[in-house]
Amino acid sequence: MRISELSAKSRVAIPTIKYYLREGMLHQGEQTAATRAEYDETHLRRLRMIRALLEVGRLSVASIKQVIAAVEDESLPTHRVLGTAHYALSPAVDPEQTEEWRSARALVDDLITELGWDITEEAPTRDELAQTIVRMRQLGLSVDLAPYVEAARRLVAEVEMDAIPFDGPRDAAVEAMVLGTVLYGRVLDTLRRMAHESESARRLTP
Repeated sequence: MRISELSAKSRVAIPTIKYYLREGMLHQGEQTAATRAEYDETHLRRLRMIRALLEVGRLSVASIKQVIAAVEDESLPTHRVLGTAHYALSPAVDPEQTEEWRSARALVDDLITELGWDITEEAPTRDELAQTIVRMRQLGLSVDLAPYVEAARRLVAEVEMDAIPFDGPRDAAVEAMVLGTVLYGRVLDTLRRMAHESESARRLTP
């Protein structure tokens, strides 16, 4: 397909596609003339992944380049590729040099060990959860995470991971993982707020 058709199918503007080509985020098409190139389904799939990372994941161009580099590195197992995308989705957290922080981080590390979860030491989610626990304790909220752990485990193991096409191209797997992580996360949060409203009405409305 020509670039105009690629733009129409992907819903990405031609100038944006050319920018991705210049930045090396999108691989070059097959040159058929001095000013013409042909593109195929691999370009369409890559554009879908970039859109997912940019529009849904809200990643910077620099972070997207890191994910693309991992996708294109055939020496990396798919687990590492998905991990690169997962880590890019995590917000930056600066560890606090306080006893509160150390206690919260120890709780997170102990929880991971107790669950037998395979989480790397450098996973940004460790510090992200520790920061949340610090704030919860400061506000006097309960830090009983057991119900949330079980809900997360079941959702991921029994539903979300099955939706990722591991037997296909790796950029399609990354796209599915990003969309699932972010959008299903929003669905879960929205449903919880709806459940709060309903339960409040049940308990407090005559």
